[in-house]
Amino acid sequence: MSQKKIIGRREIISILDLDLFDLDAKIDTGADSNSIHCDDIYVDDEKFVHFTLLDEVHASYHGKKIKMPLYKLKKIKSSNGKVQLRASVQVTVSFFGKKYKTIITLADRSDMKYPMLIGRKFLTNRFLVDVSKEYLTKTI
Repeated sequence: MSQKKIIGRREIISILDLDLFDLDAKIDTGADSNSIHCDDIYVDDEKFVHFTLLDEVHASYHGKKIKMPLYKLKKIKSSNGKVQLRASVQVTVSFFGKKYKTIITLADRSDMKYPMLIGRKFLTNRFLVDVSKEYLTKTI
């Protein structure tokens, strides 16, 4: 069995391609994929997704307007049970001292406490979640 790192229910992640550093993230083993809060999300005819990283509540957000290649449009069932069509992008993240390529779904998470949600696909075969702990990434 490979050695998996123990992480807590909340951790710090940096999304290098978006210049977002030390972002608070909720670890959600009930969610299939990663999700990040964005505004003004739209996909153009050339298969690029446009979005804004602006949120007064989350200090890491810098107000930049971003244009990235669309990875996929996918139907997602949100926590309230509604099905939405969401755009996703492929990014490089820094988490627990290592870099990973991962897919992040773009969503309006303005009503949520944490701007980033880390789901099972990212966690599988890499990490174990100890729900009694938080911010273990700060100890490395």
